[in-house]
Amino acid sequence: MCKTLKVSRSSYYSWINRKASKRSQDDEKLKVFIRMAHKKGRGTYGVEKLQDELRDEHGIEVSLHRIKRLRKEMGLRCKQVKKFKATTNSKHNHPVAPNLLNQKFSVSGPCQVWVSDITYCATDEGWLYLAGIKDLWNKEIVGYAMSSRMTQDLVGRALFRAVSLKRPPAGIIHHSDRGSQYCSKSYRALLEQFGFEVSMSRKGNCYDNAPMESFFGTLKNELIYHQRYSTRQEAEAEIQEYIEIFYNRVRRHASLGNLSPTAYARLELTKRYAK
Repeated sequence: MCKTLKVSRSSYYSWINRKASKRSQDDEKLKVFIRMAHKKGRGTYGVEKLQDELRDEHGIEVSLHRIKRLRKEMGLRCKQVKKFKATTNSKHNHPVAPNLLNQKFSVSGPCQVWVSDITYCATDEGWLYLAGIKDLWNKEIVGYAMSSRMTQDLVGRALFRAVSLKRPPAGIIHHSDRGSQYCSKSYRALLEQFGFEVSMSRKGNCYDNAPMESFFGTLKNELIYHQRYSTRQEAEAEIQEYIEIFYNRVRRHASLGNLSPTAYARLELTKRYAK
C-alpha cells in the first residue's frame, strides 16, 4: 500500500490515526440532531423546517447549506408528492349555495371560515372514507369522522365534532364543494341550526376548496401512500393519530411561520391578550 501510494510507512500510519477535525466532529453531532428532527417530522421536513426545529427545540443555529449537505450524507429525503382524485359527487338535484370565498383564504382570527371535504383510504376490507373540517386561520383540523360509507351521517358527525370542540359564533362561514352530502337537506338544516353561513365551490373547480384539498394531499403523501392497511379499523386508528397528535400539534406549516397549528394559535392568542 505504501509503495503504491509512494509514501513512507510512518506517514501512512500517522494519516490513518489522525484525529477528526473539530468541524467533522461537530458535523457528526449535528447529524444526530438532524436525524431526530427528521424522525419527529416523519420524513416530511425540508431543510428550512429542519433548521427551525433545530433552533426551536435544541437551540442549535446552523445554515441551510450545512443541513442540506449533512442530510444528503445521511441519505435522508422528504416523502414524495403524488396526485390524488376528488371523491364527492356533485351530480344531484339539491340546491347549492353561492361561493362566498372566491378563493380568498386569508382570515384574521379563529372560527371565521371552516372548509370541509371528503376523501378516501384503501384497505384490504375496502374503502374507508374521511370527512374533515379545517379552520383557515391556523390550519387546524377541528372536526373529522370516518366510515365505510360516504353518507350524510359521515359529514354530520364531523360537523358535530367540530362544533362541540370549538363552539363557533353565529355567522361563521362553512365552505365545501357541491357534493350531495353537503347539499342534502339534513346537512343544510344542521348548518342553519348552528348559525353557519353556507358557501360552496363553483362546479368542477377544485381550486375553490384548495385548503382542504391541500390537507388531504398532505395526509396521503405523508401517511396513507406509505402504508397498507389490513382493516378499516387499523387505517382509522393511524389517521386519527396523524391528525390529533402529529398534524395539529407537531407538524410545522410554512404558512404559519413554520409553527404547528396549536403552537400558532397559542402564540397569536397570547399576543392578543397581552395588548
